[in-house]
Amino acid sequence: MASIPSGTICMRDARSERVREVHLRPFQLAHTQVTNAQWAQVPGMRPEHHAGSNLPAHPVTWFEAVAWCNASSLAAGLEPAYGFGERGTLWNVGAEGYRLPTEAEWEFACRAGTTGPTHGPLDDIAWTAGDSLDGPRQVGLKAANAFGAFDMLGNIWEWCWDYADTARYGDYRSLRGGGWDDKAWSCRASVRRGSAPDAVIDDVGFRVARGAVGEPGGSIAQGWSAQADRRRAAIRGPLPVGWTPLRSLQED
Repeated sequence: MASIPSGTICMRDARSERVREVHLRPFQLAHTQVTNAQWAQVPGMRPEHHAGSNLPAHPVTWFEAVAWCNASSLAAGLEPAYGFGERGTLWNVGAEGYRLPTEAEWEFACRAGTTGPTHGPLDDIAWTAGDSLDGPRQVGLKAANAFGAFDMLGNIWEWCWDYADTARYGDYRSLRGGGWDDKAWSCRASVRRGSAPDAVIDDVGFRVARGAVGEPGGSIAQGWSAQADRRRAAIRGPLPVGWTPLRSLQED
């Protein structure tokens, strides 16, 4: 795990065109995406991923990523980060167990002190469509960023904790980083994509974070808050075509 220092990052909401400043506590982030070998060490996961391989585990659903995090925490004697309630998956921000990074954590770690669209020349740091690949490559073969994290861009998309947009896309969760078949414009630190948490997508996997970043039982941490999710989902009146607010989070 790489030690990511505290810091500040500006996050932009493309739909509302708002920019917010997020102050982050220190946390840990895996040097690489979870590999097939790491996946296979945890019992109960789908067997398609084979032990002994340094390819990133893929395809992985958001639900599977969360389950893997909890199982890995228990195996390591750590308090699991996730629980499950009437409103779905709950994050205990005070737990030390393995978890998915928030989008703010992911982008801050990806940028590693840089301010441009990428933390280095893509040819040096990322597997993209420019490499004419038919699948991902083993993790860690290209240059790491200044925080020691490999493949933050390219290779496979990575699940984050956050909802993509609870007003427009229901329970879709966020993806970051771009994949092996994506062009350069998709492999930038600020680009985000969303998908259903049970979607099986060939170029999607995950990397884990660790660290208590809030009070036990709290609902706000590292650029995310449950209240903001609920507020965003609480759409009143006629909906734009195609919008599917997440009803389970709507405020009474």
